[in-house]
Amino acid sequence: MKKRERHRLLQDLIQENIVEKQEDFVKLLEDKGIEITQATISRDIKELHLIKTPSAQGGYRYSMPPDIHFDTTNKLGRLLADAYVSMDILDYFLVMKTSPGNAQAVGALMDNATFEGVIGSICGDDTMLVICHTPEDAQRIKEKLVSLI
Repeated sequence: MKKRERHRLLQDLIQENIVEKQEDFVKLLEDKGIEITQATISRDIKELHLIKTPSAQGGYRYSMPPDIHFDTTNKLGRLLADAYVSMDILDYFLVMKTSPGNAQAVGALMDNATFEGVIGSICGDDTMLVICHTPEDAQRIKEKLVSLI
């Protein structure tokens, strides 16, 4: 399972379940037929910036920080305002041109913002290729990115 898919799955799990320990993540994923180690979960928790918040049952549960998506989207918008050159769509593919040296930073922020409909991206120095699930996803993501500029 790819990291991005796993991160989305962990985000879904903490919204649908009370996850108090890393072992709870391992068990929930095993129930879905996904084998994963506690060490991988630990790294994912750090990368997702998960926090522990009080639960209704009196314990603590993993949660997403309330402003992480907003903050990442704001950073992406600021970067695009400075670095965006052009964007084109071809079927499932979105190709973005940036000023030199900025494509990888844009790609990293897009990965952290977890745009729905994105399979993955490949970034060079000034060009980013985004592979989408459908041509409609590519169009929707282009519109979202343009709205951030």
